[in-house]
Amino acid sequence: MKTTETPAPVPAESGTTVSKTDVPTARRYKPKKEGGVLNVFSHGFLILWAFMVVMPLLWAVMTSFKDDSSIFSSPWALPDKLHFDNWARAWTDANMSDYFLNTILVVGGSLIGTLVLGSMAAYVLARFDFPGNRFIYFLFIGGMSFPIMLALVPLFYVVNNMGLLNTIHGLILVYIAYSLPFTVFFLHAFFRTLPTSVAEAAFVDGASHSRTFFQIMLPMAKPGLISVGIFNFLGQWNQYMLPTVLNTDPDKRVLTQGLVQLAASQGYKGDWSGLFAGLVMAMLPVLAAYIIFQRQVVQGLTAGALK
Repeated sequence: MKTTETPAPVPAESGTTVSKTDVPTARRYKPKKEGGVLNVFSHGFLILWAFMVVMPLLWAVMTSFKDDSSIFSSPWALPDKLHFDNWARAWTDANMSDYFLNTILVVGGSLIGTLVLGSMAAYVLARFDFPGNRFIYFLFIGGMSFPIMLALVPLFYVVNNMGLLNTIHGLILVYIAYSLPFTVFFLHAFFRTLPTSVAEAAFVDGASHSRTFFQIMLPMAKPGLISVGIFNFLGQWNQYMLPTVLNTDPDKRVLTQGLVQLAASQGYKGDWSGLFAGLVMAMLPVLAAYIIFQRQVVQGLTAGALK
């Protein structure tokens, strides 16, 4: 509650009277805005960066509705009409539908396996002390720094000896192993920020470790799971090197392989409109996933700093 203070009376000299209007009042100074030039520069840089990112995407979408002649004659102009046959041709003639289905199967299976196994490993490493805890954790950290290019040749022979070469489930297992180090590193820091009192109360009530994890701790880690899931989805959806080495069957190709095959098979004909349509098809799921879960991604990234 605000109170109004009256100025203290000022003693008057003999023979004089002092009114309230004669008492000097304190001047009110407005706080100066600091960093004005820096804010203008940072906002201008962000606007420029957003323009550089958004414009190629919009140009690719616009070009996917043009015919081949318009792409070279007026590349920056709007299409005279929307050529939806480009999308139909890329979906059917270029077998983008088969590549799309294979990619959904591979990425969906690997994403579920990565989140389940990564969250379980991160929870144990973050909440339980046992001999070798830090050693196992640093093994996962070391896996993040190991270049995948160095492991392509031995990985090919290992997958081939296991009979998993040119198979969907073999590619899923490789994707899971490739994504586990970052997942464990990310969720390890997130699980350490969760309150221990909730898990202790569950143990007092008789809940087992598995029930406490799946019914209590895992729902509390939902922002972190969504964040690391988005990052893994982006990396696995755009993965090209691993399926090129481990998946040479034309019927098992994923979307990135299909786009390269679409560009290479045209030769000098150059079905550029169909190629841009296929490119936009591959790009839309990634943009949709980030737009839908962008709030959860921000919450997951800042949860550790706010608690």
